[in-house]
Amino acid sequence: MTRSDDMTLTVPGGTVLSVVIGSRAYGLETEESDVDRRGVFVTPTPLFWRFDKPPDHVEGPLPEQFSWEVERFCVLAIEGNPAALECLWSPVVELVTPVGERLLALRRAFLSGKAERAFAGSAARQFRRLGPEDPPRPGGDVRRWKMAMHMIRLLLSAAHLAGHGEPLIEVGGHRDRLLAVRWGKTPWAEVLEWRRRLLAELDERPGSALPGRPDRAAVEEFLADVRRSAL
Repeated sequence: MTRSDDMTLTVPGGTVLSVVIGSRAYGLETEESDVDRRGVFVTPTPLFWRFDKPPDHVEGPLPEQFSWEVERFCVLAIEGNPAALECLWSPVVELVTPVGERLLALRRAFLSGKAERAFAGSAARQFRRLGPEDPPRPGGDVRRWKMAMHMIRLLLSAAHLAGHGEPLIEVGGHRDRLLAVRWGKTPWAEVLEWRRRLLAELDERPGSALPGRPDRAAVEEFLADVRRSAL
């Protein structure tokens, strides 16, 4: 982890964690890839005592940057939301405060079977949006091939969650094969077979490395401490 003392983020209360996600965290970046940033910020507690509540997320100030208020982030993460959980396992941490370090240390408390189902469910939604009855054209339909790549990536992460108890973010070991899908160089039938095998791996696994439920008490204790410290 590295700290960045010259990063100024215009979010209420200031950012406690800022990471890079997307292709540059997945190990799938190309020369054209953007830098996608996600963060967590803490709002001063007295702002919640007003009729007009502070925002639970903000965009910017940098391009492709989005941040959640800490409570909203924890709600998403405890439900297994892939976007939130990927922040906690991103290999590229640009800014982290002591509160952010506590959040990262707590990351396994958010995990449960919900996370595996959420990653697999996100992959299923990608598949439906792809319109599998009308497969993308080889070398064309760039957006749809990119969706196909991320569908497979999400299934890889779901399988890793079930087998190892944490999401798979850096997929460099699958880079060439995933990028071949990304650029429409993989026959659609092979994409479908890869998907089928990953789904079978999830269905046939005798057990999961994930707990049955997240550690809600630990997350609530963290949130209460954060609110007290922000008075």
